[in-house]
Amino acid sequence: MKLVHIKRETKTEQRHTTKMGSLQTKVTYIKKYFLGFPVKTLHKYRETYYGEVKSCEDCMLFI
Repeated sequence: MKLVHIKRETKTEQRHTTKMGSLQTKVTYIKKYFLGFPVKTLHKYRETYYGEVKSCEDCMLFI
């Protein structure tokens, strides 16, 4: 069993941008795990409608 490993997980989330408004997008999280527990999120990014990959810092999580 590994002590530290990195896992990539994709979820569908409702996000909100100022230019496009509300949108539903796939968000990929890259997390570091220690003994099976998540310790830190290393990076998160989203895929746009046109297939581009962008950082999640330009849009807010829609509640």
